[in-house]
Amino acid sequence: MNFNQTLTRNLLNIAGWRTKRHIIVIESDDWGSIRMPSKEVYEQLLKAGIRVDKCHYCSNDSIASEDDLSLLFEVLNKCKDIHGNPAVITANTLVANPDFQKIKESGFNQYFYKLITEEIPAIKGCEHSLDLWKEGNVNGFFRIQSHGREHLNVSRWMHYLKENYPETRLAFELGVYGLSTSVTSEKRKSFLPAFDFENKKDEEVANCIAKDGLSIFEEVFGYKSASFIAPNYTWGRSLENTIASCGVKYIQGQQRGKYKNADGEDNKKRHRYIGRKNEFGQIDLCRNALFEPSESPQKDWVGSCLKDISIAFRWNHPAIICSHRVNYVGTINVDNRDRNLKSLAQLLGRIQKLWPDIEFMSSDRLGNLILEQ
Repeated sequence: MNFNQTLTRNLLNIAGWRTKRHIIVIESDDWGSIRMPSKEVYEQLLKAGIRVDKCHYCSNDSIASEDDLSLLFEVLNKCKDIHGNPAVITANTLVANPDFQKIKESGFNQYFYKLITEEIPAIKGCEHSLDLWKEGNVNGFFRIQSHGREHLNVSRWMHYLKENYPETRLAFELGVYGLSTSVTSEKRKSFLPAFDFENKKDEEVANCIAKDGLSIFEEVFGYKSASFIAPNYTWGRSLENTIASCGVKYIQGQQRGKYKNADGEDNKKRHRYIGRKNEFGQIDLCRNALFEPSESPQKDWVGSCLKDISIAFRWNHPAIICSHRVNYVGTINVDNRDRNLKSLAQLLGRIQKLWPDIEFMSSDRLGNLILEQ
């Protein structure tokens, strides 16, 4: 981390809720989404000239297998805080993925989705993955929260499918929706920010999807999600009102938020900080540390993340670490998972040594603490 980066980190940590306690929160997005279905599909896209090798999500991210989960849980459960609690990942989860067959049968005129309760158990090696999720939730090291219904801008994707854009259609035929704009030659916006929108109609669709996703979440997991994180950190102000009506009290995100107005134009970015309360009484939980070893394997992510944590603690803030699912899955590339789990174990071990009074919390538990004080 250079001088300018260090200065920026310090400046972003000036405002916000303060505590003398050394609290660590690890927020991990994308659980439940099926980004790249298999190694075979990855190779087919590459052979077709789509440079999926240039994006670490396309190269590594897929559904987490039972082996992935068991190995991750082992690392988390080995590290205990001052209260004897294990390290915990807040697993921000999507509850659905596109139903490619039904969409095709409709002539690309209608969108359909499959719930993860139907889809994940049908994947080889994932038959009992959802049981492991729930087991991890009960045991305190895998706290499931909402990331929306699917990691997909439905209105935008369906438009490009209907218009028969060749690479979008090819990916569709292989069961892929999440081609990054960096790997395709098509001139288009990303399909991944589910709550981005172009106009008032699309905004209404996005809010209906958010509400539907939270309802499904409660049906699947048996409780309301107290926190929420919008895919790609993009949402309209009206979304906050929508999710507040569904019981969401805490909004995860970056320290710099981007909002949309009713006409789909970007509003001025505003600085978010931990503990900030909006007009609906919801509290911001802002990520102030980064641990994404899959993104750049040669980087010293352990050292970099420890610096982020030190800065947060210097300003008496909790350290909220951003660490996506892609770092911990090995379906496409097993070396990605094994290498990064070793780094995670090193990071947790160093945290314990540097701050023996460390406390591990999920996002919703931190939110509850802020509300209580």
